[in-house]
Amino acid sequence: MTEEITDEILTFDTMQIMQMIPHRYPFLLVDRITECVPGKYAKGYKNLTMNEGFFQGHFPGNPIMPGVLQLEAMAQCSAPVLLSLPQFAGRLALFAGMNNIRFKNIVRPGDRLDMEVHMTKMKGPIAMSHGQGFVDGKLVVEADMTCALK
Repeated sequence: MTEEITDEILTFDTMQIMQMIPHRYPFLLVDRITECVPGKYAKGYKNLTMNEGFFQGHFPGNPIMPGVLQLEAMAQCSAPVLLSLPQFAGRLALFAGMNNIRFKNIVRPGDRLDMEVHMTKMKGPIAMSHGQGFVDGKLVVEADMTCALK
């Protein structure tokens, strides 16, 4: 049975995101989904403060958000695109792969990492997406990601 994909725009706050994905502090890396069209795309953000544990060691005196955490944040932003579809509600979205990764600039404490993730292909429980992260409107990271639903 195939569920119809609509253009309804959804939003999710932190509590709703935590109902969808199992991540919790310090690994919950998306604060809000500001726009989500199930099966199509999502926009969200992560506010970064000096209180983030990773800034203490990456790097002392020159705090930078690790690139791998930027990718994880975009992957978490992509999960509601799939999990808001009725046929995938309640499933576990697993980050399965990434390609074409580009880091364009650094992300620091005080920045807001705005993310956009667009689904590019979906076949059964496997989905591919293209994610981009921005700070102050400037592209800082982008990647093609693969997600598997369990």
